[in-house]
Amino acid sequence: MTLQFAISPDFPPEHIPGWYIFNTWLQRELDCAIHLQLYDNFGDLREAIHADRLDLVYANPFDASLLVREKHFMPLARADNLQDEAVVLTADHHRARHIEDLRPGTVIAATDVPDIEMMGMIMIEPADLNRNNTQRITCDNYVMVAKQLLNDEADIGFFLAEAFDNLSDLVKNQLRPLVRSQIQVIHHSLMAGPALQERHATLQQLLTTMDTSEKGQGVLDALKIHRWSPLAQEDSEFMIDLMDTLMIS
Repeated sequence: MTLQFAISPDFPPEHIPGWYIFNTWLQRELDCAIHLQLYDNFGDLREAIHADRLDLVYANPFDASLLVREKHFMPLARADNLQDEAVVLTADHHRARHIEDLRPGTVIAATDVPDIEMMGMIMIEPADLNRNNTQRITCDNYVMVAKQLLNDEADIGFFLAEAFDNLSDLVKNQLRPLVRSQIQVIHHSLMAGPALQERHATLQQLLTTMDTSEKGQGVLDALKIHRWSPLAQEDSEFMIDLMDTLMIS
């Protein structure tokens, strides 16, 4: 049986080769076939999750909730040097220089990732903005969010901070960050489905000791990850509960 592995589509495009290298390494270590599936947007990934087509997922925090609480996935590990933070951006030529410069009617470009949406909405509250007095453009990915800003079709955009940091200098220099979150406890997680339950401990051990071998460290370097840190069930439950609290606050 070939296992199905998917990556949340908010990773930087230049990391694609690294994920293929990681997938090849994982197949050799587990001695089984694993197919890496890359999705262009979050909706397609969630459709695959709902249809039980995946066995291993590098998931954003919102999808982690779906995987753990509805699909009985178990957390494996997280990248110890990466947290999920959001940044509110505008085009460099836009009149707004601070969040407080924004006005009712502001047009927001964003993906449909709820954790970044949640953090973005919290950060624009100082301008007295909310869902009732702003307009929304939903984009498939962060490249499209940037395009909406540069084409003056949106006033601000909500970005995963890592995705913004990894934009090309050509694009990044045409954008201006207005504010960046500093929550520090929300992150992507590598999660294993029911088909891997018996191999969970082995897989977690493989991941969390990658940095102790030259070959494993080379794979981590390709992913721009320092090392994998183990995740317990309670770690994921804490993050999911925090997100639920923030989304209803």
